[in-house]
Amino acid sequence: MIDTAPRRAAAPVTPHLTTSRGTALYIGALLGPGLLLLPGLAVTVAGPASVLAWIGLLILSALFATVFAAFGLRFRSAGGVIGYVTAGLGPRAGRVTGWCFLAGVVAGAPVVCLIGASYVTELTGGGRLARAGIGALLLLALLALARGGLRSGAAAQLLLVALLIVVVTVAVAGTAGSVRAANWTPFAPHGWLAVAHAAAILMLSFVGWEAVAPLTTAFRDPARQLTRVVAIAVAVTSALYLGLAVVTVGVLGSRAATIVPLAGLLQRAIGPAGTAAAAVAAVVLTLGSVNAYISGGAAMAAHLAHRARPADSARPESGGVPGATRPGPAFLVAVAGSGLLLISLYGVGVVSPASLVTIPTTLFLAVYLGCMVSAVRVLRGPARVAAVPATAAVAVMLACCGWGLALPALVAVAVAVLGQPGQRPQLLARHHQVADAQQRQHRRMARASQLQQ
Repeated sequence: MIDTAPRRAAAPVTPHLTTSRGTALYIGALLGPGLLLLPGLAVTVAGPASVLAWIGLLILSALFATVFAAFGLRFRSAGGVIGYVTAGLGPRAGRVTGWCFLAGVVAGAPVVCLIGASYVTELTGGGRLARAGIGALLLLALLALARGGLRSGAAAQLLLVALLIVVVTVAVAGTAGSVRAANWTPFAPHGWLAVAHAAAILMLSFVGWEAVAPLTTAFRDPARQLTRVVAIAVAVTSALYLGLAVVTVGVLGSRAATIVPLAGLLQRAIGPAGTAAAAVAAVVLTLGSVNAYISGGAAMAAHLAHRARPADSARPESGGVPGATRPGPAFLVAVAGSGLLLISLYGVGVVSPASLVTIPTTLFLAVYLGCMVSAVRVLRGPARVAAVPATAAVAVMLACCGWGLALPALVAVAVAVLGQPGQRPQLLARHHQVADAQQRQHRRMARASQLQQ
């Protein structure tokens, strides 16, 4: 996962992004450690029919790619998802989107830490409490490193994605010959509606198109290069996702309903060392991904604070982050507090892994719903056509999130109640400035007309 925060767009981006590097960045934005957990959760919810959820989401991912590529081309200084939603639904909806995105990033950090901890305890032994303890230690260690100034660049993130690709490829290729037809029956043990619920869980693996949309301005020939980049990114992620989904069900069978499915696959592929390899890969991916979550969340928090300042409310076109995005103490405390709370609730058995995943997934689905609805209103051509079924699909998945729907609703209520400090006076001041400018222009035109006469 690359840095998910909006960038400052004060000056045009110098074209320098090649097709190959752009493809790597797009793939890097989509792939993440969720692949270590989500296939098993999907099987738990829908059984072998969860493969249908993967296929449906792969089609939906192509629609997302079309929409966000069009957003990136048309709104080059919009400031990411906040600007995209603001363009079609107004500034309040844009702020709700920004806060949902920030909350999703913050809630995703402890989930990733628990993924790493689960693979460690699969190797060392230990139950739920042990996983929670290791997850909490990972989170606190990463927050301390972030406070000390640790930030991972794009190159480091791409190396982590390469590691994930290698691990998944070894697991799929090494176990493909062990797929058994008997493991596919019964195909839909929990009914067909469970496929939609599984899709809502798996959506966390398909978030990322919004993060790379601003990169469109960095291509020398965006119209031509984007077609290739998106096609390759969709093809690569489709092969990895679908291959992993098929072997998870076909090889592991009833044992696929676990929070560490990749450990079982690697053990089949390379022997007893597979469990250790999975644990090492999970910890490394956790460190890199959570660092990206913290950096991206800090930048988004700074962006929202920047837009909330009265002095900036009259410049909605400036969607950037003011200066550095090093996480401040208040932000790190908020991440630590919310993260430790979620991990503790998991440790004492109050919430399940699926419930933890529901929190960031619902918030990101709300972000995508806002973007797709805005796309229907402001985009044209194929992007608008793609946004219509994408909107319907996201709405269906949101409806399957159950209690998670309360989270974006609370964000919307908070934004509506608290508003944006200083917004009304600044808007009035801007109105008066525009009116004064128009009056001065009229006076100049009148004087010019009198001189000509």
